[in-house]
This record gives sequence, C-alpha cells and structure tokens, in this order.
Amino acid sequence: MKTLVDHLAQYAAYHRDQRNILSHFIGIPLIVVAVAVLLSRPGVEVLGLWLAPATLVSLAAALFYLRLDLRFGLLMTLLLGLSLWAAACLAVQSTMVWLGSGIGLFVIGWAIQFVGHYWEGRKPAFVDDVMGLVIGPLFVAAEAAFLLGLRKEVEQVIVERAGPTCIREKHANA
Repeated sequence: MKTLVDHLAQYAAYHRDQRNILSHFIGIPLIVVAVAVLLSRPGVEVLGLWLAPATLVSLAAALFYLRLDLRFGLLMTLLLGLSLWAAACLAVQSTMVWLGSGIGLFVIGWAIQFVGHYWEGRKPAFVDDVMGLVIGPLFVAAEAAFLLGLRKEVEQVIVERAGPTCIREKHANA
C-alpha cells in the first residue's frame, strides 16, 4: 500500500502552480459537499443522524485517510462529518433545492478546478490515476496544514519528490 507521502507527492506533481493549488482550496470542498449532497438521498434519520449512501462513502473515505495517517485522518473525518451535516440539511429540503444545490456546487467546483489546471498547464491527476479523486481532498487539507507551519517533515519530502511550487506563466516561453 502506498504511504501518505507517496499519495501526496504523486498528486502534488500535478499541482505545483500556486494558482492551481489555490483553486483547489475552493473547488475541491465544493465538489466534496456536492457529492455528499447528491448521495444524501435516499436517506433516513436514525437517532438524530441522517443515514444515506453519502454516509457509507464518507465512512470508507475516512477509514482510508485514517489508515494513511492518524492526524490527517482525524482532520479528514471531521471535514467529512461537516460535509455530511451540510448535505443532510440540504437533503431534507425540496427536490429542487436538494438537486439544484448538489448539481450547482458540483459544476462550479469542477469549473474552478479546470481553470486551475489551465493555469498549471497540466491535466488533473485523476486522469492518470483515479485515486486522485480521493487524494484531492487530503491534498487540500495537507496544503492548509503546510501553510500553517504544520507537518513540515511531510511537506519537505513532498517538495523533494514533486518540486517546489511556483507561479507559472502559461505562455512565458512562447
């Protein structure tokens, strides 16, 4: 099994432009919440908790993240829980609100992602490895931790493997 650093370094290799990374801070959370919203129907309330397909997907993702790294896994579990909470709030609304918000968040999130990858000049990581769809949210959490000065040992190895971040001008050498 790949390690935390293996996954993050592979994903980071597609994301070295700071503008692309910034776009991921916006786009990926929108996509995660959108998927949770769209998978929150059908659902049922049990002991005050909304149980739906989104719950099972989030549980599987949380277990994957926890297996990779306890600290990032706990953070991701918290963030997935918040996404499920927001999704449950929207899932009990009218079909128009539920579906409109889910699809709207999904489309906007992906549009932001593709703008970021245009700036990067590279295709998204998931095109070459579908696991990029699972690692993307973890990458955003890790980048946030790095910005806060946390997990410097992980950041250092990722930069050694993927290279430093920069701002690329797409047509600078043209």
